[in-house]
Amino acid sequence: MEINAKGVYYKDLNKLIRSTVAAGEKDFVLKNVNGQRYIADGIGEKIRMNIYGTPGQDLAAFMKGPEITVHGNAQDGVGNTMDDGLIVIEGMAGDIVGYGMRGGQIYILGDVGYRVGIHMKAYREKAPLIIVGGKAGDFLGEYMAGGMIILLDMFGKTGNGRPATGNFVGTGMHGGAIYVRGAVEQHRLGAGLKPDPATDEEMETIKPYLKEFCRAFNLSLQEILKEKFQRIAPYTHRPYGNLYAY
Repeated sequence: MEINAKGVYYKDLNKLIRSTVAAGEKDFVLKNVNGQRYIADGIGEKIRMNIYGTPGQDLAAFMKGPEITVHGNAQDGVGNTMDDGLIVIEGMAGDIVGYGMRGGQIYILGDVGYRVGIHMKAYREKAPLIIVGGKAGDFLGEYMAGGMIILLDMFGKTGNGRPATGNFVGTGMHGGAIYVRGAVEQHRLGAGLKPDPATDEEMETIKPYLKEFCRAFNLSLQEILKEKFQRIAPYTHRPYGNLYAY
C-alpha cells in the first residue's frame, strides 16, 4: 500500500497505518514523509515499510517485528524501547537511537547524535544490535547493560578531523560490548572501561552482523575489515559495585 504523507498530520497518518495493518496489509510505502512522529510505534505484526523522506521523533518505538527502511535521514529516538524487528536508515540519525532497546537490529549508514544505545539491555535470547557506519556523539552506550554497538567511522559526512566517538563513551556501562573500527582514546571512555584489540574470536562473532549491514547498503565487507577493531567493555561484571562504599 502506498501512502502520500505530504501535509498529513502525524496522528492521522498513524491512525491510517494502524487501521490498515489491522485489516491485514503487510507492505507499505510512505512517500513525502516530513517530520511525522511515532511512525510504526508498538506494531507487532511482521510488516515491511519503506519510508521516503525524514520521519520525526520516536520512529518505531516499542516496535515488535516490522522491517523498516528509511530512504533518507531520521530524527531523535529511533527504536526507543524497541523489542524486535529491523530498522535500516540510509542517511543519518539523531540522538538517543535505541534508547532502552531490548531486541532487534538498527543499521544506520551515516552519523548519529548523542547517547546512542543508552540503557540498552539483553535478556535470554534477546540481544539488541546497533551498527553505525559513521561517527557518534558523546555518551555512546551510556548505562549500557547488554547487547552490542558497532561503530565503523567510514560512511559519515562530518569533518574528517573529528574522532569516531565523542567523549564519555560507555559512561555507567555494566554489560554488553561496544566495537569501534580504528583507534579509541582512553580519555574518551567512561570510568571503569578500557579499549582492547578485538580478538579473532570476537571478530568472528561480529562478522555475521557486519555481513548483514553490508547487504543492507551494498557495501564491501573486505573494505570494512581492512582496519582493526577495538572492543570496549567493563573491567568486571560489577564495575560500580563499590562506588558508594566507604
